[in-house]
Amino acid sequence: MTAVLRLWRNGWVQAVTLLLLVVLAFVVIWWRGPEWGEVWQAFRFVAWSWIVLAFGLNVVSTLFRALSWRLTIGQALPAQHQPRLVHVLSAFGVGLFANAVVPGRLGELARVATLRRHLPDAPSGTSAALVGTVFAHRLFDLVPAALLVTWVLLTAEVPHWAVVALMIVAAVGLALFTVAWLGARRHQRPMMRDGAGTVRYLLGMARMGLSVLKAPLPLAGAILLQCCGWLLQLLAVYAAMKGFGIDAPLPAAGLVLVLMNIATIVPLWPGNVGLVQAAVALPLRNYGVPYATGFAYGIALQAIEMACGIGLGLLALAREGVSVAVLRRLQEEEQSSEDVREGFRDLVEELDREEAREGAPLSR
Repeated sequence: MTAVLRLWRNGWVQAVTLLLLVVLAFVVIWWRGPEWGEVWQAFRFVAWSWIVLAFGLNVVSTLFRALSWRLTIGQALPAQHQPRLVHVLSAFGVGLFANAVVPGRLGELARVATLRRHLPDAPSGTSAALVGTVFAHRLFDLVPAALLVTWVLLTAEVPHWAVVALMIVAAVGLALFTVAWLGARRHQRPMMRDGAGTVRYLLGMARMGLSVLKAPLPLAGAILLQCCGWLLQLLAVYAAMKGFGIDAPLPAAGLVLVLMNIATIVPLWPGNVGLVQAAVALPLRNYGVPYATGFAYGIALQAIEMACGIGLGLLALAREGVSVAVLRRLQEEEQSSEDVREGFRDLVEELDREEAREGAPLSR
């Protein structure tokens, strides 16, 4: 097993594997995909004002999600080490960009590392606590997702294959939320102690990142903000649907949003391009939407989300003075580090060196 892991860490092995997956995805999409002439034809009749509206709704949705993470951090760190809101928003943007351009969905680690550099006086273990807040923040998606799934099952025309997928995802999500809630703890005890560095201690710090799960009012606020983010994303999906002239009710947009999220849970290849579009187009056939039009609509939806993540991420990178090369260094650290805290420390030092080379002062 160790030999396999060592082989997988080889850059050439990863590159060849990624290339094979991309080629396989391209062949399958081209062979079993829609009539491509009809797909391109669907873009000729798009009302682009609706697409712009969908993009704006996605941006505001991202803001609500970032505010939810800020509320989560407020329960995990002591008052004297609370980050400023602008730093949280910036770190969240870097995470969005990293998820869009770096394989492996490492955006969560990228936002932790970015935010940690703005807390120079925070004691050892803060990075692990921030990792816990990221995990808790991702768990909050389960509440609006569960509400959306229930609403979709009651109101939308859901294919039989999709019903099974929705039920499985709902059951797994409930189990994860229960385990996290039982493992969370508040930070009344001192956060740090001398000589800390064991895996057990780091896991304890990560559990403190879940502190918001034991604070009813902040927990309700964080979940409400996530629900607002999901609602705006639902409206964005519906607006894009109007842009393609798809005359389907709002529950159909909810079904599309749920299946899009399911299709991206496991990254089989970059962006799961093709799989996402099929997950969008297939259920829309029940509403009389041609498969090629639904596929084109799925391309637009994924492009809108990527444009939002990359656009906000570039603004955050410019503010932080961080290059894409440093984000790729994060991928290397995540693959090779045997000690979580050491990996974070090395990454933060790399971020500081990158900024020093560019001559920009570190924002505190």
